[in-house]
Amino acid sequence: MTPLTQILARRIAADGPIPVAEYMAECLLHPAHGYYTTQEPFGRQGDFITAPEISQMFGELAGLALAQCWLDQGAPAPFTLAELGPGRGTLMADILRATRGVPGFHAALRLHLVEASPRLRAAQAQALGQAAPEWHDSAQSLPEAPLYLIANEFFDALPIRQFQRAGSAWRERLVGLDTGGGLRFGLSDTVAPAALARRLEDTQEGDLIETCPAAVPVMHAIEARLCARGGAALIIDYGGWHSLGDTLQALRARESDPPLAHPGEADLTAHVDFEALRLAAPRLAASGLTEQGAWLARLGIGQRAEILAQRLSGPALEAHRAATRRLTAVEEMGRLFKVLGLARPGQSLPPGLEPAAKTTSA
Repeated sequence: MTPLTQILARRIAADGPIPVAEYMAECLLHPAHGYYTTQEPFGRQGDFITAPEISQMFGELAGLALAQCWLDQGAPAPFTLAELGPGRGTLMADILRATRGVPGFHAALRLHLVEASPRLRAAQAQALGQAAPEWHDSAQSLPEAPLYLIANEFFDALPIRQFQRAGSAWRERLVGLDTGGGLRFGLSDTVAPAALARRLEDTQEGDLIETCPAAVPVMHAIEARLCARGGAALIIDYGGWHSLGDTLQALRARESDPPLAHPGEADLTAHVDFEALRLAAPRLAASGLTEQGAWLARLGIGQRAEILAQRLSGPALEAHRAATRRLTAVEEMGRLFKVLGLARPGQSLPPGLEPAAKTTSA
């Protein structure tokens, strides 16, 4: 039993079961026992490797896409270059390196990072200190300026709520206690949130759906800045267009773990519902939801991979080719991960993405 398990069990015993969202928030961000407080989640020594940690090509191509969008929109200056959940700063370091040759881009940018973890802020300061970043606890405090934003594997870690269909209403999934004092899932009495009314049309008895209330103010903040001052946003994550089913998962020591087994010692994530993100920012123009592999191919990852391969041989060359496959292959990250681009209506979307059709599905 982890220290956080004991803390949560005492709270539940005193106050009753808690929503999954509250459980996730405590597991990830508890000031003394949270996963992001105490663990090293990123990189080859961590529990998972994000796309920027797999290959420099990911950050290079994403950065050049943002820079080209900035040029296409008239090169506003100054502007905010922002990342949500920058991890160890690897992605932004690659973006900054790749865009050094874009005329005027670095002179005009002001770097802003949205990061809640003091531990990760320290790592970001070490990686990005020369760019003089400013940190924010939330997207709502980003400057009122043209905004070019990237969020890679940010929304999947935001706390979710889960609801199970019960007739014409819902029961919320809660974390309570079993007879031995351990954690277990249960269901609330029936509730009928207005926000779920539309899901009665496409679900049936017993179906489980997920919502992410924490994503809504983030999307509102992005929408407000893009509508007022222009710019673009790239959201890259794993998931799909429409929430249906239980996607809550835990990863501990690089292995799948039951979500309630090791609070504070395992990473908790859930698939991103891109439709919900889009609905939270209705005033923006949006791209179609694009598979990561297809997006990177359009940006020229094949050509970039060949250039880098010319300098390599032996195990280094094989590792490079494996990294390229991992980012792009449909059986790896290429299909599971999706890309959504957003911009003010009438302004250019980032390259590699096409405007959404009137009816979007994925």
